Amino acid sequence: MKNKKFDFKDYIRQRFFPHIWCPGCGHGIVLSSLLRAVHELGLNKNEIVITSGIGCSSRISGYVDFHSLHTIHGRALSFATGVKLSKPDLKAIVPMGDGDALAIGGNHFIHAARRNIDITAIVMNNRIYGMTGGQFSPLSGCGKQATTAPYSTIDREFDVVDLAKSAGATFVARSTVFHANECKDIIKKGINHKGFSVVEILTQCPTYYGRKNKEGDAVQMMENYKTNTVKIGSKKLEKNPGLIQRGIFVEKNDVPEYCEAYDRIIETAMKGQA
Repeated sequence: MKNKKFDFKDYIRQRFFPHIWCPGCGHGIVLSSLLRAVHELGLNKNEIVITSGIGCSSRISGYVDFHSLHTIHGRALSFATGVKLSKPDLKAIVPMGDGDALAIGGNHFIHAARRNIDITAIVMNNRIYGMTGGQFSPLSGCGKQATTAPYSTIDREFDVVDLAKSAGATFVARSTVFHANECKDIIKKGINHKGFSVVEILTQCPTYYGRKNKEGDAVQMMENYKTNTVKIGSKKLEKNPGLIQRGIFVEKNDVPEYCEAYDRIIETAMKGQA
């Protein structure tokens, strides 16, 4: 695959296109970056399993021509854990939205990180529940407008990177859909990493979040990702510490991977019975 020219159609189920995402949604860029990462890694489609829950982001599992599971809301990491334990050689990738990752799925997220199971979790952060009508999410933040917050939100948001680091994820990174090539390169590293990888991607929802919060159309929202984010440790942070940092925050290779540790337990138990 590495020597073959990338063709989007080689990796999708064409019968499900055109997709359901709104015009200007950033999720299509995330999908493209993911497929380009798979292509450049030279992975066979039979080596990959995509598991998702419910939401705009979760449609990815139906669009890609890989082994896939479209599961229940918030439980994508649980299903992926089961798949990985039964078929540890598969590359397990879980695209998730705000709710799947950190609302109903929050407990599964921290425990998958704690276990360090070899799964790549792609958190598509558009700061809103897009599919179900524009309710605010755990990533919206204070002072934001949403259908369930007509007088603005008062809930503080999670920092995905800080939460993943604290929970024990051994690969933690962030990028945006404006930086599509950077996204692709980070996803490649996340897939290759032996352990729990969290890749947060800031992606716009012009239909609900952008419109209600007067952040403009999709192009303007992507321009904001360009101007309001910087590489980790940029000197621009000295003058503007509020800028969002992008890049790889954690990359540890000295923590046992869960499936391999589990196999060693089984070997020990079998020797004890011999």
